Amino acid sequence: MQAVVLLAFVTAERLGELWLARRNTRALLARGGHEVAPGHYPLIVALHTVWLAGLWVYGRSGAFDQGWLAIFLGLQVLRIWVLVTMGRRWTTRIIVLPGEKLVTAGPYRFTTHPNYLVVVGEIAVLPLCLGLPWYALVFSAANAVVLSIRIRAENASLQGIGDAAGA
Repeated sequence: MQAVVLLAFVTAERLGELWLARRNTRALLARGGHEVAPGHYPLIVALHTVWLAGLWVYGRSGAFDQGWLAIFLGLQVLRIWVLVTMGRRWTTRIIVLPGEKLVTAGPYRFTTHPNYLVVVGEIAVLPLCLGLPWYALVFSAANAVVLSIRIRAENASLQGIGDAAGA
């Protein structure tokens, strides 16, 4: 039962984030923003969809580890910090808004990509909460491949912003 509650929470969280991301993306595009490197986005969607669907299949009746759950909940606090810091600029796509400066507040004071650190943690830790270390390993490896593409594309777009803004 604990696994079902946790998976329902994560599913609802992800659906809420998709709604927020779409809203923010539309607003950023309406303000003159443009999307960078959209070709990899379907890979991100597919990875996260298969990851979560598989957790519903393999993880809802297995073991449940409270220690890993505590770490996962800590990651959620970090996720909220990222979302609040980015505000209306947070989206699941790479949207460049000309004239905007890079975000350097909140967790961005410490690292360039705190959201991806949270995602890396979640991809590994949620399966561990459910007693699925093999699942954590497989999806962590797949996520590393996808994030290597994503981060290269995002860094290239952020470099242009940093140069233009004098950062």
